[in-house]
Amino acid sequence: MADEANRAAFLEIQGRMIEHTAKLKQVQTQMRNKEGEKKRAFLTLEELRPLSDDSNTYKSIGTSFVLEPKSVLVKEQEQKLKDSETAIASLQTSKEYIEKQVAEVESNLRELLNQDPALARQIMSMTVM
Repeated sequence: MADEANRAAFLEIQGRMIEHTAKLKQVQTQMRNKEGEKKRAFLTLEELRPLSDDSNTYKSIGTSFVLEPKSVLVKEQEQKLKDSETAIASLQTSKEYIEKQVAEVESNLRELLNQDPALARQIMSMTVM
């Protein structure tokens, strides 16, 4: 009976590990995307700043370009930069939380396998094909 309980506990822990790992990968992907957005906004700002205020600047909307004042484009890029930084900070907090959850699940798994060496041997003898 204890063997079945340990096996069920292992399957539950394994499911949580898979779930947390998937969440972690998703957050990391979102962070990479936001980093790219932040870099694009920064580089666009770097290109806009040296231009004179009376320069013709255009905003891309779909497949067309619309004439916009430089100040409007600068404000938009600064806002994108701020939004990206805020999102990255939030995602970093989420990432740290999920990493703690993963560490806790790993600890639970180690504890379970140390309690039941037979289960550990059985798992180690399984081959993935």
